Amino acid sequence: MSDLRGLQPAVRTLAMPGEANPSGDIFGGWILAQMDIAAGCAAYIRAQGRVATVAVDAMTFHQPVLVGDIVSCYAEVTRIGRTSITLRVQTWAQRRTGEEIKVTEGHFTCVAIDENRRPRPVPPA
Repeated sequence: MSDLRGLQPAVRTLAMPGEANPSGDIFGGWILAQMDIAAGCAAYIRAQGRVATVAVDAMTFHQPVLVGDIVSCYAEVTRIGRTSITLRVQTWAQRRTGEEIKVTEGHFTCVAIDENRRPRPVPPA
């Protein structure tokens, strides 16, 4: 996990049988949902408030996630716009053997929103 540079996981969960296809692989949509939660958590902290996901770009599925894997999603802010935050999200799976592998990565864009769900400026760091 050398390219995580000390990041803490934004989401960590266990891949359960109810999220799997008949072959025992976890559905990509479930993985995408976990990644969206991770992006939203990191963007919420950086924006100091509510955000909404507006784009998911460049999703790449490297390896399957298996039932019983511990799934960790790491989110890193890569760009701040006036109202938007772009994040790189990586998903890693810890197999039952203890092996950890990168299974998925993608780029998410969130927009900071106010109480009326309108875009608002992202506060300075």
